[in-house]
Amino acid sequence: MFDLCIFDCDGVLIDSEIISANMLIAELRNLDVNIDLDYVARNFLGRSYPTVMKQIRFEFGLDLPEDFEARYRARLLAAFETDLRVMPGVSDVIAQLGVSWCVATSSSPQRAQRSLEIVGLDKQVQGRIFTASEVAQGKPAPDLFLHAARQMGADPARCVVIEDSLTGIRAGLAAGMTVWRFTGGSHLHGRPLLRPADAIAQLEFASFDEFFHLGPNMRAAT
Repeated sequence: MFDLCIFDCDGVLIDSEIISANMLIAELRNLDVNIDLDYVARNFLGRSYPTVMKQIRFEFGLDLPEDFEARYRARLLAAFETDLRVMPGVSDVIAQLGVSWCVATSSSPQRAQRSLEIVGLDKQVQGRIFTASEVAQGKPAPDLFLHAARQMGADPARCVVIEDSLTGIRAGLAAGMTVWRFTGGSHLHGRPLLRPADAIAQLEFASFDEFFHLGPNMRAAT
């Protein structure tokens, strides 16, 4: 029995990672930097925007234009307005949870808030969201998950983290929490699931219809 369930946002609550990845690939191609979805999955999923930009500068020796971030964010949010979808079944799972829960995301507060509004989860998540801007180090460091547990009054050893990315899995394990990997996002469809030794979740599931079969004790009593 867990006392707290911590959900990642992108790729778990919302099917956003494929949109973000394709947008980043396109924007970098305009600067003659060619990466693909596999590269993004290995290196960027679950990381904050500043961390992604730092790696691009380091690996490709590229000084990004001053307006790159603002342009990328604006185009991404515009794409979200038309293409973003809530992950099937997740709203029902949240509504039926009988344990405390929250969201811990590498997204900026503004992006997280707008994303959740677009898919209609903002009212459910209100007051339960923590972002990487609140801690010294983002994922894969454990700081964000430990911060969320402290704020929610939970022992990390009695928390379960729902993550899709290897970065997030590493962060959850480093925090001493149980980690379940959600593999149902569009960015993982048809792609090999990497399972490096330092990022192996205790359970994997591809649909939120399976959630309470994996953790029946987390459903509220009826």
